[in-house]
Amino acid sequence: MPTEVSRKVLAVVDDLMFAVKIDAAARQSGVSVEYARGREEALEKGRQGPSLVLIDLNHARLDVLELIAEFKRDEALKKVSLLGFISHVDTERRQAALKAGCDSVVPRSAFSTNLPQILKRHATAL
Repeated sequence: MPTEVSRKVLAVVDDLMFAVKIDAAARQSGVSVEYARGREEALEKGRQGPSLVLIDLNHARLDVLELIAEFKRDEALKKVSLLGFISHVDTERRQAALKAGCDSVVPRSAFSTNLPQILKRHATAL
C-alpha cells in the first residue's frame, strides 16, 4: 500500500521574521525544512534532494541571482523547483531572478499568506 512520504524543503533566508514564519508553517503542514546560510551550504543541501528551495531574493549576504543560476547550470540541481519571494515593488529584481532561472517569484505578502499551502503542495509525494 503506497504511503505519503514527506519531502524536504530548503530555505535560503537571512531574515529572521521569514525564518520564523517558515518554521511555523512547516510545523503546521508537517513538513521538514532545512536552512542554508551560504552558497556552498545551499548547493550541498540542494544535492540532497529537496522538493523545493525557498529563496529570499533580498538576502543581504548572498548573491541569490548567481545562486539561482548555479542551481540551473548544475545537472544534479536544475530540476529542483526554486521559489523566490521579494517586495512587490522590486520588479527589476523579480525579472532578474526569473531570467536567472527562478521557477516562480511571489511578493512577500503572498508568500506569507500562502506559505502553508506552498509547503504542502511541494513537500509531499506519493
